Amino acid sequence: MMCDGRLFAPQIAQLGAGRVSAPALDQADSISAIAADILEKAPETFALGGLSMGGIVAMEIVAQAPGRVTRLALMDTNPLAERPVVKARRGLQMAAVGEGRLTEVMRDEMKPNYLAPGPRRGAVLDTVLEMALGLGAEVFLAQSRALMDRSDQTATLSRFKGPSLILCGQHDALCPVKRHEFMATLMPQAELVVVEGAGHLPTLEAPEVVTAALTRWLAA
Repeated sequence: MMCDGRLFAPQIAQLGAGRVSAPALDQADSISAIAADILEKAPETFALGGLSMGGIVAMEIVAQAPGRVTRLALMDTNPLAERPVVKARRGLQMAAVGEGRLTEVMRDEMKPNYLAPGPRRGAVLDTVLEMALGLGAEVFLAQSRALMDRSDQTATLSRFKGPSLILCGQHDALCPVKRHEFMATLMPQAELVVVEGAGHLPTLEAPEVVTAALTRWLAA
């Protein structure tokens, strides 16, 4: 949520810009519509990975077109529908952003809670705040509506049989390790990787570990 392709910049640099596409998630205010838009532009078959909201979109892509996804990587994400308590908290954030307080919401409520302590924390926070402010309030509101109304995807994961990776930061407070252990029970073919010293954004917090895991996944 509120990130652009810079979220995966270290991985794209290592895996090859010509091989990797990082589509925007700001086309619509529903997960199903965002997934359909990506499918319309994607190759006939492809490996698919997503982090957080991107993982939620990735699961919807598999639900809509399972035959087109050859392998699946899900990072720091959640296959469940949004709980009422989270919807209520998101509604307060949306109200604040609607009043012109996007910077405050991103800086004080959301992004600091994403990351683990460590030497990269300040630089990563600067990057994610820059991404969020570049996307702006309307994208925040649209993505929030999409996340509030998303579907449960546990059955989708159980049906997927391709090579799979489930990865999360050890200190992810938004999508904790236990959630990913549950996802791994749905996908016994998946490698489960818990990244030490990382929170919700391990692609930036521990890029070397994530790139290595993605390289193994692509070779599986």
